[in-house]
Amino acid sequence: MAGEGKGRLSGREFQSEGRAGRCPYNIESFISKGAGEEIGGKLHTARSRNDQVLVDTKLHLREEMLKVEGDIIALQKSFLKLAEGNEKTVMPGFTHMQHAQPISLAFWATGYASMLLRDLERFQQTYERVNMNPLGACAMSGTSLPTNRETTTKLLGFKEVHEHALDVVSSRDFVIETMADLAILASNISKLAEELILWSSDEFRFIEIDDKYCSGSSIMPQKKNPDLLELIRGRTGHVYGGLMNILTVTKGLPMGYNRDLQEDKLSLWYSLTVAQSSLKLLAKIIGSMKLNKSRMEQKTASGFSQATALANYLVVKYKVPFRKSHGMVKELVEELISRGEAMENVESVVEILGDKGVKIKASDVNEVLNPEKILESQGSMGGTSPKEVERMEKALEEKISEGQKVLDDSWAGIDKAKKLSEEVMKKVLYGEELMDF
Repeated sequence: MAGEGKGRLSGREFQSEGRAGRCPYNIESFISKGAGEEIGGKLHTARSRNDQVLVDTKLHLREEMLKVEGDIIALQKSFLKLAEGNEKTVMPGFTHMQHAQPISLAFWATGYASMLLRDLERFQQTYERVNMNPLGACAMSGTSLPTNRETTTKLLGFKEVHEHALDVVSSRDFVIETMADLAILASNISKLAEELILWSSDEFRFIEIDDKYCSGSSIMPQKKNPDLLELIRGRTGHVYGGLMNILTVTKGLPMGYNRDLQEDKLSLWYSLTVAQSSLKLLAKIIGSMKLNKSRMEQKTASGFSQATALANYLVVKYKVPFRKSHGMVKELVEELISRGEAMENVESVVEILGDKGVKIKASDVNEVLNPEKILESQGSMGGTSPKEVERMEKALEEKISEGQKVLDDSWAGIDKAKKLSEEVMKKVLYGEELMDF
């Protein structure tokens, strides 16, 4: 925001200032005209635009951060709703975008709920540092006038005072930290958007996205394009750019207020808008998409994703060293591919392993290669077994509830301060005695 310099703001500067560069003067002028200079002229006492703009920024930013937190929680809940009842819905898991091991749809969904939990924690931790009162630092060195910064902290609903006046007016690390949180969040939801785009393609056909979140082609009548997901993915670059912008703006600035600092808000406000709209859309898309469970099951069986389970079985049942077992199954897969067959061709699996000295029954092969049995076998903490996934669902629900309570308490603190400020203002206006508060 504007410092102590004079002169008119250009149109772009006025926008960049968030209309607050001259706001103290506008309000002061308005009050002076209505109540007289004797009243209006006192408004700027023990204040500077340098600390006032930080107050305005933080008051607005903390509410926008809380909106993002609420949107993260809503998206997490949509994933938990998707997970419920799909603990045995098999699908291929991927590494390097190649079929890896069978997983369940619930396992995939709880993975995103878990990832978003860290985003929520980051915002709530950053909120604690945003929620510090800069008012009273004035231009850069405090004031000789009698002030009580604890009082304004309470009236404005801040958690504590940001004490050091020079540090206050120089600080934009709270903006950098918020932008870093937004950039990480953008990266995570861009990953989700990419997966949903792939899953809706004809090559996957795991899901069908509701028409309202797609568009057609101007020339190809068969097209159904997941445009909103592509825009969510595409706008990640804007958020990354915003983080680099504020890092560059603050690089090498000397202590004290510098006009460069007014450039911190365009990217910040835009990135918050992108985050909020993207999270809201993703929750709606997840909640409305149609699942093609039979296709997921079909692709799980056709991509050799059961190979690891077979290798592990040979280790346990036949005491084959894992490295040898790994090599045997690798050769089995290569032989099946050369024949144009899949692992569901049990007779071929029995034959090929028999040639390698492993006499295995067809019934055992069927049991080992059953995707649902593979899910159940991965019972280690954090694994794919339905029982373990259900445990994680409950644990995530509890953590999300804890996050919701922190969010509710934060909103309650802001609301309480607003009511207190209104009460104090009314007493001042009507000449009532102010009691301790």
